[in-house]
Amino acid sequence: MPNGRYWLQTLGCPKNQVDSEKLAGMLQTDGFAPALAPGDADLLVVNTCAFVEAAREESIEAVLALVGERRRGARLVVTGCIAERYGEELADALPEVDLVAGFGRRLAPAPPGRASIAAPVTLGAPRRRSATVTADAALDFDLLSLPRPASAAPWAYVKVAEGCDRRCGFCAIPSFRGAQRSRAPEDVLAEVASLVADPDMPVREIVLVAQDLVSYGRDRSTRVERRVSAAPRPTAGSRPSPLVSLVAAVREMVARTRLLYIYPSGLSDELVDAVISTGVPYFDLSLQHVSRPHLARMRRWGDGERFLDRIAAIRREAPEATFRSSFILGYPGETEDDHAALLEFLDAARLDWAGFFPFSKESGTMAEALPDQVPEYLAMERLRECTEVQDEITARRRDELVGMTLDVLVDAPGVGRSVHEAPEIDGVVRVPRAIPRGSFVHVRVTRSLGTDLVGEPVEPVLEPVRLAP
Repeated sequence: MPNGRYWLQTLGCPKNQVDSEKLAGMLQTDGFAPALAPGDADLLVVNTCAFVEAAREESIEAVLALVGERRRGARLVVTGCIAERYGEELADALPEVDLVAGFGRRLAPAPPGRASIAAPVTLGAPRRRSATVTADAALDFDLLSLPRPASAAPWAYVKVAEGCDRRCGFCAIPSFRGAQRSRAPEDVLAEVASLVADPDMPVREIVLVAQDLVSYGRDRSTRVERRVSAAPRPTAGSRPSPLVSLVAAVREMVARTRLLYIYPSGLSDELVDAVISTGVPYFDLSLQHVSRPHLARMRRWGDGERFLDRIAAIRREAPEATFRSSFILGYPGETEDDHAALLEFLDAARLDWAGFFPFSKESGTMAEALPDQVPEYLAMERLRECTEVQDEITARRRDELVGMTLDVLVDAPGVGRSVHEAPEIDGVVRVPRAIPRGSFVHVRVTRSLGTDLVGEPVEPVLEPVRLAP
């Protein structure tokens, strides 16, 4: 007999989306079915984001909205980053919530053969006050290793690692997501194979994501080296990095392979070649700023000159390459000279896409106690200046594609993407609604509409060659 219906709302980044998809698969395994609306659900789950203050506010607003929408007797669970970071505090602040629980933890043992977040909120149980699981509680399941349900779109995020070993001055993620923990490559490839082979919605594009993608596999290599320390070590450059090997394997299984969040110091020549060889020369570089002294204050690597040299070298090798990055405005100590350097960089780099975010003072980070805090109004003024500059650049970059012929993957009726657009964060290519989703089609770009393009098919719809996993 079904346990009831669930409603799962996701806030935050693509990594959270992957976590939600796995939670949904687990709930369905436990006998829950998806609800059509929050008011129809017996169990409501909010997967929250806690990266910056604005994300936390959005997550709390989403929780409170569901409090008003849920039907009588429905259970409300808050999980994700806020639950990991502020569990007991959040439980005290939101008595309307039935459970606040970090990923992989529950308050009560699961039923025999079950491993689900639904277990502690058995339907029909007496309502009780919110509760949370402390960080030292034993994990009941591992999201990274949970089976992956079928994708609802012809593309899918695949999370290859959890946590981060870097200690950037502004970021609290390592404090609640922990150290880097990479999945075994065979597990990642098995998940990709299942997504590609799904008969109802075969995935055509795989997007590899992690908090620190370029460090994928290094933690596993270190553990192996410790176990076999007597074995001779390979010479430098004798074998590809774990990420390059993984990209090469995924490339053989799916029409498109895309990487999100590349830390600039890890953008080696071999990784550049690996990305270009996928046929999706899309480089999402996590730069954050370009002033060398300011990046040092952030505990970040690099400077604008190195970044420009790297971008220029990639464009020489792949003139069609697409670049995205993100930048923080108003980090403590940011000067007018630092800001001017960033504006000059944007003009010179001609990035296709960029996101700008005001600094958020995060508890427990180095930046929280730094002197020379930038006033909020000044940070927002700098953000607006950068946004205006980048909007003009993005518009010009999109105009440059007019008249070109692109291979477009149709994500939904009337909406597709070329290799120049990552799902959910970039613009799209508008195509005739009659083209089936999941299809590839050659289109000629006839015009640009801000961030979006309009394309007319120039050939019949193409089905990509199905590669065996």
